[in-house]
Amino acid sequence: MLNLEINNVVKCFGSVTALNGVNLQVNEGEVFAYIGPNGAGKSTTIRVLLGILQANEGSAKVFGKDAWRDSVEIHKRIAYVPGDVNLWPNLTGGEVIDLFVGLRGSHDKARRQRLIKDFNLDPRKKCRTYSKGNRQKVALIAAFASEVDLYILDEPTSGLDPLMEQVFQECVLEQKRKGKGVFLSSHILSEVERLCDRVGIIREGEVVETGTLAELRHLTRYHVKVATERAIEGLDSIAGVYERAKQGDMLAFDVEKDAMGQVIAHIGQYGIKMLESAPPTLEDLFMKHYRKEGQ
Repeated sequence: MLNLEINNVVKCFGSVTALNGVNLQVNEGEVFAYIGPNGAGKSTTIRVLLGILQANEGSAKVFGKDAWRDSVEIHKRIAYVPGDVNLWPNLTGGEVIDLFVGLRGSHDKARRQRLIKDFNLDPRKKCRTYSKGNRQKVALIAAFASEVDLYILDEPTSGLDPLMEQVFQECVLEQKRKGKGVFLSSHILSEVERLCDRVGIIREGEVVETGTLAELRHLTRYHVKVATERAIEGLDSIAGVYERAKQGDMLAFDVEKDAMGQVIAHIGQYGIKMLESAPPTLEDLFMKHYRKEGQ
């Protein structure tokens, strides 16, 4: 069952096309990462899903309902955390959390207290005294303390230190185990690799790749470093080998997965002294799409 579905969505601001035929699907119980640099269209997509912006073309549905016409009903079942949280300055953090979760009618008080402890937040302080990181904590606690079916998180760890990022990741994995859906916009690729079932990469308003990490890694190359007793010859004749370069006593190159066996057999003839092989990372795939000519 789909939690959200976007079909051929176009959104323009005057002469600027922010989204150009975006297609996405997020399944129930799935953590989906939406990645791209600032200005690529991530936040615009989220605002269309939240019913804040109306698409010029195409359709956006959440729980099978129209994101624009049925936004009030949809919001009863989702929790949203933006990347820059603004709070009421004269309320305490605890009062803001209670306000947000109270809008949904019910919440788990024990979980609220556990989240406050885990995120190391002092709920008695006025919001005007909070740093950016503490404001993010208030929004995250309110979201994860609520009983909802889908979390829409737009750069939610902005301002958090690494320890709190780890707490956030555990919260996402907990909701995943409960079968909840998570739509996560992030630029922290290590976070995405740990949490997400599928990834969508957006570039200049267009989704250029979607799939599981395993599927996307088929499109990238393994990084190999090797030191041999004798100089390797004939490597260029093997299809699927790229970007050879000397690094000290080692030869470094990229190789496609399907060519790996042939490459190992070939270099084995020259007496392997040391061999390092690293699988492709999400960052490799990301940079593949964003690397400019000559860089």
